[in-house]
Amino acid sequence: MLKDAFKGGDVASFQLRLKQTSDDEIRRAVDTLRPLVQANGTAFILNDRPDLAAELGCDGVHIGQEDASYADARRALPGGIVGVTCHDSRHLAMEAADAGADYVAFGAFFPTQTKQPKTQADSELLRWWSETTVIPCVAIGGITVANAPALIEAGVDFLAVSSGVWEHADGPQGAVRAFNALFGG
Repeated sequence: MLKDAFKGGDVASFQLRLKQTSDDEIRRAVDTLRPLVQANGTAFILNDRPDLAAELGCDGVHIGQEDASYADARRALPGGIVGVTCHDSRHLAMEAADAGADYVAFGAFFPTQTKQPKTQADSELLRWWSETTVIPCVAIGGITVANAPALIEAGVDFLAVSSGVWEHADGPQGAVRAFNALFGG
């Protein structure tokens, strides 16, 4: 399915998010998926674990507000990508940007089955961010081809999509193709 998704067009990054999973299971998943992702020219981002991201040759790490600190993540991956979840908070986003985050993530924008969202963000936050700073922002939470245009119009740089790709009616390849078309690609 992942190879099929890549055939649909550009995919900037792939985030592996495994909660309540042993380190050995994470290592096996990374060792299986990372070469495929990187061979596609796509950044491989590990969720939550800067230590394992560095150990396993990941391109970056995404940290939430209850995970490792930004400083710890940057120390683990001095040349890697470090992204930070900021929920619906301008304050958290400014702190992350000031610390040096490579991107900030806002959400959830729509209802999602992937996880229980802590906040509900709106597109005005994306508009404000895109007018305020050059640090890229990512929208997350229940994003589909149908609801993504409003986020793109508001200035989002990237979309974090799970079910919107894996459960798309035309399959992962069709989903990636459709998302690329929304960005003019």
